[in-house]
Amino acid sequence: MIKYKLFCKNCDFKFDSWFASSNEYERLKKKKLLNCHKCNSFRVEKTIMAPQLINNKSKGDEKINLQKYNKVKKTIIDYQKFIKDNFKYVGDNFAYEARSIHYNSKKKSKGIYGNASKDDLKELKEEGIDAQMIPWIDENEN
Repeated sequence: MIKYKLFCKNCDFKFDSWFASSNEYERLKKKKLLNCHKCNSFRVEKTIMAPQLINNKSKGDEKINLQKYNKVKKTIIDYQKFIKDNFKYVGDNFAYEARSIHYNSKKKSKGIYGNASKDDLKELKEEGIDAQMIPWIDENEN
């Protein structure tokens, strides 16, 4: 797939379009199947293009992205602290413990958290057991 910036010689409208290949663009152009989205003219041409080989993000953009990342990371860490303080960790036995609590009405337990596969979570959902997956940051990571 290749993306070209196109412009209409009739109304100077500029737009992007995807093609299977550069040959496909030429084939459609020759058959007069390319038209302007604005004025419906068939006088559509490619603009001069240069591939972007180097990411030229400014330092300001990098700083803003780092600030956003740190804010999200802090929020996740705050959630993790709340969960650790208020829920019981059950490790890899999460699916078993969730079923045990759900099907045994006599079993009183505060909420639990642990590890479960996507298949386990899907099966729990099918059984009507509410379980959520949340992002988790390992304490040893920076």
